[in-house]
Amino acid sequence: MSVDFKTFTSVAPYVLAIRKPVLLRGRHGIGKSEVVYQIASSLELPVVERRASQMTEGDLVGLPKTDGDITSFCPPDWFSAACENAVVLFFDEVDRAVNEVRQGLFELTDSRKLFGNVLHPDTIIIAAVNGGEHGSQYQVGEMDPAELDRWTVFDIEPTVEDWLAWANDNVNQVIWDFVNQNRGHLEHHGEYEPNKVYPSRRSWHRLNDCLVHACLLDEVGESTSSNIYHLATAFVGFEAAIAFNDFVGKYEKQVTVEMIIDDGKLDSVERFGINDHCALIEKMEASNIFQEKLADKQVQNLAAYFLTLPSEAMMKLWSVIGNVDNCNDNVIALHQAEHNGEKVATRMVKVLTGKQQE
Repeated sequence: MSVDFKTFTSVAPYVLAIRKPVLLRGRHGIGKSEVVYQIASSLELPVVERRASQMTEGDLVGLPKTDGDITSFCPPDWFSAACENAVVLFFDEVDRAVNEVRQGLFELTDSRKLFGNVLHPDTIIIAAVNGGEHGSQYQVGEMDPAELDRWTVFDIEPTVEDWLAWANDNVNQVIWDFVNQNRGHLEHHGEYEPNKVYPSRRSWHRLNDCLVHACLLDEVGESTSSNIYHLATAFVGFEAAIAFNDFVGKYEKQVTVEMIIDDGKLDSVERFGINDHCALIEKMEASNIFQEKLADKQVQNLAAYFLTLPSEAMMKLWSVIGNVDNCNDNVIALHQAEHNGEKVATRMVKVLTGKQQE
Protein backbone atom coordinates (compact mmCIF):
# COMPACT_ATOMS: atom_id res chain seq x y z
CA MET A 1 0.00 0.00 0.00
CA SER A 2 1.39 3.39 -1.00
CA VAL A 3 1.41 6.49 1.21
CA ASP A 4 1.81 10.16 0.43
CA PHE A 5 4.49 12.32 2.03
CA LYS A 6 2.06 13.84 4.52
CA THR A 7 1.29 10.36 5.85
CA PHE A 8 4.92 9.25 5.73
CA THR A 9 6.18 12.21 7.74
CA SER A 10 3.50 11.60 10.36
CA VAL A 11 4.30 7.89 10.91
CA ALA A 12 8.04 7.63 10.15
CA PRO A 13 9.08 9.32 13.45
CA TYR A 14 7.64 6.34 15.37
CA VAL A 15 10.03 4.03 13.50
CA LEU A 16 13.01 6.34 13.77
CA ALA A 17 12.39 6.83 17.50
CA ILE A 18 13.32 3.18 18.08
CA ARG A 19 16.27 3.51 15.69
CA LYS A 20 14.96 1.10 13.07
CA PRO A 21 16.10 1.70 9.46
CA VAL A 22 13.62 3.17 6.98
CA LEU A 23 13.49 2.45 3.26
CA LEU A 24 11.63 4.77 0.87
CA ARG A 25 10.59 3.26 -2.46
CA GLY A 26 9.19 5.36 -5.28
CA ARG A 27 9.58 6.87 -8.71
CA HIS A 28 12.46 9.17 -9.57
CA GLY A 29 12.18 12.88 -8.94
CA ILE A 30 9.30 12.74 -6.45
CA GLY A 31 11.26 14.16 -3.52
CA LYS A 32 12.50 11.13 -1.57
CA SER A 33 15.90 12.71 -0.87
CA GLU A 34 14.27 16.04 -0.06
CA VAL A 35 12.05 14.53 2.62
CA VAL A 36 15.08 12.82 4.20
CA TYR A 37 16.73 16.21 4.61
CA GLN A 38 13.49 17.64 5.99
CA ILE A 39 13.37 14.87 8.61
CA ALA A 40 17.00 15.49 9.50
CA SER A 41 16.30 19.21 9.89
CA SER A 42 13.34 18.52 12.17
CA LEU A 43 15.57 16.29 14.31
CA GLU A 44 18.40 18.85 14.18
CA LEU A 45 20.78 16.21 12.85
CA PRO A 46 23.34 16.51 10.04
CA VAL A 47 22.98 14.21 7.03
CA VAL A 48 25.77 11.87 5.99
CA GLU A 49 24.77 10.84 2.46
CA ARG A 50 26.30 8.10 0.35
CA ARG A 51 25.27 6.92 -3.10
CA ALA A 52 25.25 3.17 -2.64
CA SER A 53 25.34 2.76 -6.42
CA GLN A 54 28.81 4.35 -6.49
CA MET A 55 30.25 2.34 -3.61
CA THR A 56 32.46 -0.73 -3.57
CA GLU A 57 32.81 -3.17 -0.68
CA GLY A 58 35.95 -1.32 0.41
CA ASP A 59 34.04 1.95 0.55
CA LEU A 60 31.69 0.33 3.06
CA VAL A 61 34.00 -1.62 5.39
CA GLY A 62 37.16 0.50 5.08
CA LEU A 63 40.79 -0.54 4.73
CA PRO A 64 42.59 -3.25 6.72
CA LYS A 65 45.31 -2.50 9.26
CA THR A 66 47.51 -4.81 11.30
CA ASP A 67 48.52 -4.71 14.93
CA GLY A 68 51.06 -7.43 15.36
CA ASP A 69 49.35 -10.63 14.25
CA ILE A 70 45.88 -9.08 14.39
CA THR A 71 44.11 -7.55 11.40
CA SER A 72 41.22 -5.11 11.72
CA PHE A 73 39.48 -2.62 9.47
CA CYS A 74 39.74 1.17 9.67
CA PRO A 75 36.25 2.55 9.07
CA PRO A 76 35.88 5.19 6.33
CA ASP A 77 35.46 8.77 7.47
CA TRP A 78 31.69 8.92 6.82
CA PHE A 79 31.04 5.80 8.89
CA SER A 80 33.34 6.96 11.66
CA ALA A 81 31.30 10.17 11.81
CA ALA A 82 28.09 8.14 12.19
CA CYS A 83 29.68 6.17 15.04
CA GLU A 84 31.08 9.16 16.91
CA ASN A 85 28.09 11.50 16.51
CA ALA A 86 24.34 11.34 16.02
CA VAL A 87 23.58 11.77 12.29
CA VAL A 88 21.07 10.75 9.66
CA LEU A 89 22.93 8.11 7.65
CA PHE A 90 21.32 8.27 4.21
CA PHE A 91 22.00 5.64 1.54
CA ASP A 92 20.59 6.53 -1.86
CA GLU A 93 20.10 4.13 -4.78
CA VAL A 94 20.63 1.00 -2.69
CA ASP A 95 18.97 -1.22 -5.31
CA ARG A 96 21.54 -0.05 -7.88
CA ALA A 97 24.49 -1.06 -5.67
CA VAL A 98 26.67 -4.11 -6.26
CA ASN A 99 25.73 -7.20 -4.27
CA GLU A 100 28.77 -6.92 -1.98
CA VAL A 101 27.64 -3.49 -0.78
CA ARG A 102 24.04 -4.58 -0.31
CA GLN A 103 25.18 -7.66 1.63
CA GLY A 104 27.40 -5.44 3.76
CA LEU A 105 24.41 -3.31 4.66
CA PHE A 106 22.73 -6.39 6.18
CA GLU A 107 24.80 -6.13 9.37
CA LEU A 108 24.46 -2.37 9.50
CA THR A 109 20.66 -2.39 9.24
CA ASP A 110 20.21 -5.46 11.42
CA SER A 111 22.76 -4.89 14.18
CA ARG A 112 23.78 -1.22 13.75
CA LYS A 113 27.44 -2.13 13.36
CA LEU A 114 30.06 -3.05 10.78
CA PHE A 115 33.21 -5.07 11.52
CA GLY A 116 33.03 -4.20 15.20
CA ASN A 117 32.38 -0.49 14.73
CA VAL A 118 29.05 0.45 16.34
CA LEU A 119 26.82 3.33 15.30
CA HIS A 120 26.13 6.17 17.71
CA PRO A 121 22.97 5.34 19.73
CA ASP A 122 21.09 8.29 18.17
CA THR A 123 22.21 7.80 14.57
CA ILE A 124 19.33 6.82 12.29
CA ILE A 125 19.49 5.03 8.93
CA ILE A 126 17.34 5.91 5.93
CA ALA A 127 17.64 4.61 2.37
CA ALA A 128 15.89 5.37 -0.93
CA VAL A 129 15.34 3.22 -4.02
CA ASN A 130 13.37 3.30 -7.27
CA GLY A 131 12.30 -0.33 -6.94
CA GLY A 132 9.05 -1.77 -5.71
CA GLU A 133 5.90 -1.24 -7.76
CA HIS A 134 7.73 0.87 -10.36
CA GLY A 135 10.90 -1.21 -10.43
CA SER A 136 10.31 -2.59 -13.92
CA GLN A 137 10.84 0.91 -15.35
CA TYR A 138 14.35 1.22 -13.90
CA GLN A 139 17.69 -0.57 -14.15
CA VAL A 140 17.63 -1.75 -10.56
CA GLY A 141 18.17 -5.03 -8.77
CA GLU A 142 15.41 -6.81 -6.92
CA MET A 143 15.56 -6.90 -3.14
CA ASP A 144 14.88 -10.36 -1.77
CA PRO A 145 12.74 -11.03 1.35
CA ALA A 146 15.74 -11.32 3.69
CA GLU A 147 17.05 -7.94 2.53
CA LEU A 148 13.67 -6.21 2.78
CA ASP A 149 13.09 -7.72 6.22
CA ARG A 150 15.90 -5.58 7.59
CA TRP A 151 14.14 -2.38 6.53
CA THR A 152 10.88 -0.68 7.41
CA VAL A 153 9.54 -0.19 3.90
CA PHE A 154 7.36 2.72 2.77
CA ASP A 155 6.13 2.88 -0.82
CA ILE A 156 5.77 6.58 -1.59
CA GLU A 157 3.11 7.86 -3.99
CA PRO A 158 2.95 11.60 -3.32
CA THR A 159 -0.07 13.75 -4.07
CA VAL A 160 -0.03 17.01 -5.97
CA GLU A 161 -0.93 18.66 -2.65
CA ASP A 162 2.32 17.30 -1.19
CA TRP A 163 4.28 19.17 -3.83
CA LEU A 164 2.21 22.34 -3.63
CA ALA A 165 2.65 22.49 0.15
CA TRP A 166 6.42 22.13 -0.21
CA ALA A 167 6.64 24.40 -3.25
CA ASN A 168 4.79 27.22 -1.51
CA ASP A 169 8.06 28.25 0.12
CA ASN A 170 10.45 26.91 -2.49
CA VAL A 171 9.36 27.95 -5.99
CA ASN A 172 8.26 31.13 -7.73
CA GLN A 173 4.56 31.99 -7.60
CA VAL A 174 4.23 31.68 -11.39
CA ILE A 175 5.35 28.05 -11.38
CA TRP A 176 3.25 27.30 -8.31
CA ASP A 177 0.17 28.73 -10.00
CA PHE A 178 0.85 26.83 -13.22
CA VAL A 179 1.15 23.47 -11.48
CA ASN A 180 -1.86 24.21 -9.29
CA GLN A 181 -3.98 24.91 -12.36
CA ASN A 182 -2.35 22.30 -14.67
CA ARG A 183 -1.77 19.36 -12.36
CA GLY A 184 -1.37 16.83 -15.12
CA HIS A 185 1.91 18.50 -16.10
CA LEU A 186 3.56 18.08 -12.70
CA GLU A 187 4.90 14.66 -13.59
CA HIS A 188 4.46 11.79 -16.04
CA HIS A 189 2.45 8.68 -15.20
CA GLY A 190 2.57 5.48 -17.16
CA GLU A 191 5.29 4.04 -19.37
CA TYR A 192 8.26 6.11 -20.51
CA GLU A 193 9.43 6.38 -24.10
CA PRO A 194 13.22 6.03 -24.50
CA ASN A 195 15.20 9.27 -24.73
CA LYS A 196 12.19 11.51 -24.17
CA VAL A 197 12.26 14.29 -21.55
CA TYR A 198 9.38 14.14 -19.08
CA PRO A 199 8.41 16.50 -16.25
CA SER A 200 8.99 15.52 -12.65
CA ARG A 201 8.70 17.28 -9.32
CA ARG A 202 12.46 17.56 -9.28
CA SER A 203 12.70 18.95 -12.83
CA TRP A 204 10.12 21.67 -12.06
CA HIS A 205 12.22 22.70 -9.07
CA ARG A 206 15.34 22.83 -11.24
CA LEU A 207 13.55 24.85 -13.91
CA ASN A 208 12.40 27.23 -11.17
CA ASP A 209 15.96 27.74 -9.95
CA CYS A 210 17.13 28.51 -13.48
CA LEU A 211 14.32 30.95 -14.31
CA VAL A 212 14.57 32.72 -10.95
CA HIS A 213 18.34 33.12 -11.25
CA ALA A 214 17.88 34.56 -14.75
CA CYS A 215 15.07 36.86 -13.49
CA LEU A 216 12.88 35.61 -16.34
CA LEU A 217 9.81 35.41 -14.12
CA ASP A 218 10.07 38.93 -12.73
CA GLU A 219 8.10 40.52 -15.56
CA VAL A 220 6.46 37.71 -17.45
CA GLY A 221 5.04 38.37 -20.89
CA GLU A 222 5.78 38.00 -24.58
CA SER A 223 9.28 39.48 -24.25
CA THR A 224 10.47 36.52 -22.17
CA SER A 225 8.46 33.86 -24.01
CA SER A 226 11.13 32.40 -26.29
CA ASN A 227 13.78 31.93 -23.60
CA ILE A 228 11.28 30.47 -21.15
CA TYR A 229 9.99 28.02 -23.75
CA HIS A 230 13.43 26.68 -24.70
CA LEU A 231 14.52 26.36 -21.08
CA ALA A 232 11.27 24.67 -20.09
CA THR A 233 11.62 22.19 -22.97
CA ALA A 234 15.07 21.24 -21.72
CA PHE A 235 13.93 20.75 -18.13
CA VAL A 236 10.37 19.39 -18.32
CA GLY A 237 9.86 18.30 -21.93
CA PHE A 238 7.97 19.51 -24.98
CA GLU A 239 4.32 19.13 -23.90
CA ALA A 240 4.74 20.72 -20.48
CA ALA A 241 6.86 23.51 -21.98
CA ILE A 242 4.16 24.49 -24.48
CA ALA A 243 1.51 24.66 -21.76
CA PHE A 244 3.80 26.54 -19.36
CA ASN A 245 4.91 29.05 -21.97
CA ASP A 246 1.30 29.79 -22.91
CA PHE A 247 0.43 30.20 -19.22
CA VAL A 248 3.32 32.57 -18.61
CA GLY A 249 2.38 34.69 -21.62
CA LYS A 250 -1.07 35.26 -20.16
CA TYR A 251 0.00 35.44 -16.52
CA GLU A 252 -0.50 39.17 -16.15
CA LYS A 253 -4.22 38.46 -16.65
CA GLN A 254 -4.28 35.95 -13.79
CA VAL A 255 -6.59 36.66 -10.87
CA THR A 256 -4.59 37.19 -7.69
CA VAL A 257 -5.60 36.77 -4.07
CA GLU A 258 -5.19 40.49 -3.53
CA MET A 259 -7.58 41.30 -6.37
CA ILE A 260 -10.37 39.50 -4.49
CA ILE A 261 -9.53 40.02 -0.81
CA ASP A 262 -8.08 43.54 -0.93
CA ASP A 263 -9.75 45.07 -3.98
CA GLY A 264 -13.03 43.13 -4.26
CA LYS A 265 -12.74 42.78 -8.04
CA LEU A 266 -15.47 40.20 -8.51
CA ASP A 267 -15.73 41.02 -12.21
CA SER A 268 -12.41 39.22 -12.65
CA VAL A 269 -14.04 35.88 -11.73
CA GLU A 270 -17.34 36.28 -13.58
CA ARG A 271 -16.44 33.60 -16.12
CA PHE A 272 -14.85 31.22 -13.64
CA GLY A 273 -15.92 27.60 -13.54
CA ILE A 274 -15.68 25.46 -10.42
CA ASN A 275 -12.12 24.34 -11.20
CA ASP A 276 -11.00 27.95 -11.59
CA HIS A 277 -12.56 28.86 -8.24
CA CYS A 278 -10.94 25.86 -6.52
CA ALA A 279 -7.55 26.84 -7.95
CA LEU A 280 -7.98 30.38 -6.65
CA ILE A 281 -9.02 29.10 -3.21
CA GLU A 282 -5.90 26.90 -3.12
CA LYS A 283 -3.88 29.99 -3.99
CA MET A 284 -5.51 31.77 -1.04
CA GLU A 285 -4.58 28.91 1.25
CA ALA A 286 -0.99 28.90 0.03
CA SER A 287 -0.70 32.66 0.54
CA ASN A 288 -1.39 32.21 4.29
CA ILE A 289 -3.63 35.26 4.15
CA PHE A 290 -6.02 33.71 6.66
CA GLN A 291 -3.25 33.23 9.23
CA GLU A 292 -3.88 36.80 10.37
CA LYS A 293 -7.13 38.54 11.26
CA LEU A 294 -8.67 40.17 8.19
CA ALA A 295 -9.63 43.83 8.17
CA ASP A 296 -13.34 44.68 7.99
CA LYS A 297 -13.06 45.63 4.32
CA GLN A 298 -11.29 42.38 3.54
CA VAL A 299 -14.04 40.42 5.29
CA GLN A 300 -16.67 42.22 3.21
CA ASN A 301 -14.79 41.44 -0.01
CA LEU A 302 -14.37 37.83 1.05
CA ALA A 303 -18.08 37.55 1.87
CA ALA A 304 -19.03 39.00 -1.50
CA TYR A 305 -16.82 36.45 -3.24
CA PHE A 306 -18.00 33.63 -0.98
CA LEU A 307 -21.64 34.23 -1.92
CA THR A 308 -20.86 33.95 -5.65
CA LEU A 309 -19.35 30.47 -5.31
CA PRO A 310 -20.95 27.20 -6.32
CA SER A 311 -21.63 24.94 -3.33
CA GLU A 312 -18.55 22.73 -3.67
CA ALA A 313 -16.16 25.66 -3.96
CA MET A 314 -17.96 27.46 -1.13
CA MET A 315 -17.41 24.53 1.23
CA LYS A 316 -13.77 24.27 0.12
CA LEU A 317 -13.18 27.93 1.02
CA TRP A 318 -14.99 27.53 4.34
CA SER A 319 -12.79 24.53 5.14
CA VAL A 320 -9.61 26.42 4.23
CA ILE A 321 -10.52 29.30 6.55
CA GLY A 322 -11.64 26.98 9.34
CA ASN A 323 -8.50 24.83 9.26
CA VAL A 324 -6.21 27.70 10.24
CA ASP A 325 -4.81 27.13 13.73
CA ASN A 326 -5.42 29.76 16.42
CA CYS A 327 -7.31 32.15 14.16
CA ASN A 328 -11.07 31.76 14.59
CA ASP A 329 -11.70 35.49 14.14
CA ASN A 330 -11.98 35.14 10.36
CA VAL A 331 -14.44 32.25 10.64
CA ILE A 332 -16.67 34.23 12.99
CA ALA A 333 -16.43 37.43 10.95
CA LEU A 334 -17.26 35.68 7.68
CA HIS A 335 -20.17 33.78 9.24
CA GLN A 336 -21.67 37.08 10.45
CA ALA A 337 -21.05 38.99 7.21
CA GLU A 338 -23.52 39.76 4.48
CA HIS A 339 -23.50 41.23 0.99
CA ASN A 340 -26.34 42.92 -0.89
CA GLY A 341 -28.75 41.85 1.83
CA GLU A 342 -27.75 38.17 1.75
CA LYS A 343 -26.15 36.69 4.87
CA VAL A 344 -23.30 34.20 4.69
CA ALA A 345 -24.86 32.26 7.58
CA THR A 346 -28.14 31.91 5.67
CA ARG A 347 -26.39 30.66 2.55
CA MET A 348 -24.36 28.18 4.61
CA VAL A 349 -27.52 26.71 6.16
CA LYS A 350 -29.12 26.39 2.75
CA VAL A 351 -26.07 24.65 1.30
CA LEU A 352 -25.72 22.26 4.23
CA THR A 353 -29.39 21.39 4.68
CA GLY A 354 -31.09 22.44 1.48
CA LYS A 355 -33.43 24.59 3.57
CA GLN A 356 -33.72 28.29 4.24
CA GLN A 357 -32.78 29.45 7.74
CA GLU A 358 -35.84 30.31 9.82
